[in-house]
Amino acid sequence: MKIGKIVSLFLTAVLGTSMLLSGCGSKGGSDASNSEDGKATGKITIFQQKTEIYDQLKEMAAAYEEETGVEVEVWQISGDDYYQNLKTYMSSESGPTVFSLSSSTEIAEMSDYLEDIGDLGFLDKINDDLIAKSSGKTIGIPMTAEGFGLVYNKDLVSADTISSTDALVSLIQEAGTNNMTGLGLSQEAYFLIGQILNTPFALQEDPVSFCQDVYSGKVNIADVEEFKELGKVFEAIKESQKNPMEVSYDQNCGDFATGKAQMIHQGNWCYSLFSSYEVDFDMGMAPLPIAGNKSIAVGVPSVWCVNIDASDNDKQLAKDFLNWLYTSETGTDYLTNKFGFIPVVDGMVSENLDPLSSAVSDAIAEGDIIPWTFNEEWPAGIITTYLVQNAQEYFSSDMTTDAFLRALNDSFVTAANE
Repeated sequence: MKIGKIVSLFLTAVLGTSMLLSGCGSKGGSDASNSEDGKATGKITIFQQKTEIYDQLKEMAAAYEEETGVEVEVWQISGDDYYQNLKTYMSSESGPTVFSLSSSTEIAEMSDYLEDIGDLGFLDKINDDLIAKSSGKTIGIPMTAEGFGLVYNKDLVSADTISSTDALVSLIQEAGTNNMTGLGLSQEAYFLIGQILNTPFALQEDPVSFCQDVYSGKVNIADVEEFKELGKVFEAIKESQKNPMEVSYDQNCGDFATGKAQMIHQGNWCYSLFSSYEVDFDMGMAPLPIAGNKSIAVGVPSVWCVNIDASDNDKQLAKDFLNWLYTSETGTDYLTNKFGFIPVVDGMVSENLDPLSSAVSDAIAEGDIIPWTFNEEWPAGIITTYLVQNAQEYFSSDMTTDAFLRALNDSFVTAANE
């Protein structure tokens, strides 16, 4: 396949040389066999972009070799160029056996390098919406999951006050009269418009077809009920509380942690910011309740993939490794406790999840989730290039809510047809 950019010949030479020195060429592979103690022998290589688990991953590799006899070499990431380096490795036929991808765009671009791993035995215990597929093949196993919705203070908000659009709007308006923030947004593109706009798309019966109808002009989102209800929420925020364009992500989370905001529209990742505050209340995560929605939005930040160009032996070793990682006592301990990942396999539990991650985990287990349509189906770059400008204009002018929704629709049409 064609890689999007021309890669530096110097970088290719350096990477190719390093792979030759380490003996990791994917074409040649390693021969799987058994040692005298009955354990399998051989070697696989892993390359992934989550720098925060690099040390723990190396520890896990040593544990895996101790248990199985198969060596696992973990390649280190250099700077922020993980994906560019991965493309260079793959195009020079010196790619890792197991690697990670983080978006549908990357999956589409790397599709020629992705082995079908649909025969892994634990797949039926993972919500199908979290498994990456390409051209009818199962090609990616979720590392973990993340979710977003209404992060709310249980001392200030009860579940029945955010169970419908009208109830949510009333809460936002009442909070404004008490000089509080009912539902905090912040100025950053994804937290201002990108993630919250996901919900009405994800609620459509067929989000993929719906997106195509919007892009082709067959449907205008301003005329669709789910978007109209989101518009009511935006209008209440605009009229009842501080302009989100004047609020940063840190300030938004800080206002929630100190009780100045009853709710924020955020994901489980924001919990780490609360450690800077003495939070003395219980919190939860609830669905954005437009059009009767009962589910939070859950997606996968990255997936494990297997290199199709690896030898048959190495591909089997890679699948054996993934099976061990998701089903063995040692592997699942690393996933849930050492890596701190939200479990994605039915029956897998973690005792170390924070309240927001626990809410996401429970939603996955119960099947109460909607997909991250924005990450899979929207035109690349539309949030930061177009949608944030629409939201900035709406919150900073007398633009009507209907005009705002129509401007958003025009942005989708424009971005999809560029």
